[in-house]
Amino acid sequence: SGTGKGGSDFHGKILPQEELAEILENERKHGKKIVLCHGVFDLLHPGHIRHFAAAKKLGDLLVVTVTQDKHVNKGPGRPAFTDTLRAESIAALENVDFVAINRHPTAVEAIRTLKPHLYVKGQDYENRPGDITHGIYAEEAALKEVGGDIQFTHDITFSSTNILNSHFGVYPETARQFLSEFRTRVDADGLIAQLSSLKDLKVLVVGDTIVDEYVYCQPMGKSPKETIVTTRYLNQEAFPGGILACANHIAALSDNVEMVTCLGRKDSKRELIETQLNSKIKAHFFYRDDAPTVVKRRFVEPAFLTKMFQLTELTDTDLPPDVSQQIIRFLETELPKFDLVVVADYGHGFLNAEIRQVLMKSSRFLALNVQTNSANIGYNLITKYQAADYICIDEPELRLAMQRRHSPIKNLIAEFSQSYPDSAITITRGHNGSVTALPSNGANGIEFYETPSLSTKIVDRVGAGDAYLAITSMLAARNFPAETMGFVGNAAGAMAVEVVCNRSSMQAVPLFKFLKALLA
Repeated sequence: SGTGKGGSDFHGKILPQEELAEILENERKHGKKIVLCHGVFDLLHPGHIRHFAAAKKLGDLLVVTVTQDKHVNKGPGRPAFTDTLRAESIAALENVDFVAINRHPTAVEAIRTLKPHLYVKGQDYENRPGDITHGIYAEEAALKEVGGDIQFTHDITFSSTNILNSHFGVYPETARQFLSEFRTRVDADGLIAQLSSLKDLKVLVVGDTIVDEYVYCQPMGKSPKETIVTTRYLNQEAFPGGILACANHIAALSDNVEMVTCLGRKDSKRELIETQLNSKIKAHFFYRDDAPTVVKRRFVEPAFLTKMFQLTELTDTDLPPDVSQQIIRFLETELPKFDLVVVADYGHGFLNAEIRQVLMKSSRFLALNVQTNSANIGYNLITKYQAADYICIDEPELRLAMQRRHSPIKNLIAEFSQSYPDSAITITRGHNGSVTALPSNGANGIEFYETPSLSTKIVDRVGAGDAYLAITSMLAARNFPAETMGFVGNAAGAMAVEVVCNRSSMQAVPLFKFLKALLA
């Protein structure tokens, strides 16, 4: 009974969840009352210690389960400490009898496996509607299944996130300064409520479908007879790219998302596409008989995600006239029904001059990205469009359009805005963050809002721009303040660069938890 309690070898307290369940079952038979606490506990502080002490008084054995690293939804740079270190820190406390690392996203499986008599949470969770994950309801249901009950401790509270943000330099200095000031003006709960209200926004996304394929391979060396590097094939996966990625991100916040795109009849990839689209999205597929669906196949060394070579399946000529007319008729009828039309023009032949004119003429609010990539460099510029309500492009795309390689970025934006005097404009700048410019009645006719990068770890940059465009377009359509657009957009981008390509899309709860962590 009480294996490992109070001893100096605290590692004996840390057990796999299944093994711990067997021990607890035996303890239960001997009349012991089991108490469970669960959390991330990223930085062990006095609030946690007093919480555990209060919980221990409610039973005989105190068990603490720790959220596994991959399930910590507090944004880039978190957790600051690995699950192993967090478990060891908690196990070193005398009041704690056992610790397990929970391999599941929530405490529900831990409750079902360990069957505690009592599940103890901090007083923050006593206000159940205030839990943005709504996980407390699932936890209480699991407790009911195993015959347990829930209780809340009422003691001094601290925030690991607040302490880390304030004292441990999780973010670069420019980001820390920005966040310190931004927190004084923006309330996390109020911002999350505003973002939650976007669910009724009616959004149509229009643009090229791209299937991104990653072929993972291991370099073996140069062939002795040829000037090529030989690689060993390992495996591969496919991701929804282009407008598919944008639509998936938007569906995280809106319940009314439709999509218009064109697939190639020769190899449509439709079955693959439909399995990777959010079920809320209503897709309108048109087909061209003279082409395959665009595939960008990257050959990648998996250890560091180094991209070695790309093979593109692409027919980038304009649409056949009959297909173009089908799309135009559809858009002319449907565009006025939507609060927001998001256009991502990747320059692969779908958005011809006639379709562009319809989009500019009939959209109630047009958000626009025109991308420069290896297939269209110099030919696919934002200047193809004469009007938009919101324009979101990156710095190289702006410099190409303006033919200004070295001009200061604000001067360049001011010059560019003269052609789009009524448009909100965002220029993304990678590790330099983003700049949002709004029309103003002031002397310069434009106001600038700069937001630093919020990224602390980069796994893969592919798809980050799509996440930024998707989220900020919705905010622009609802007239969010420019500094809020930059903040939320950079947060979305920071989350996106920690994901391989578009392996997963933006989800509301992780985004909200990250924003709350940033504003703590």
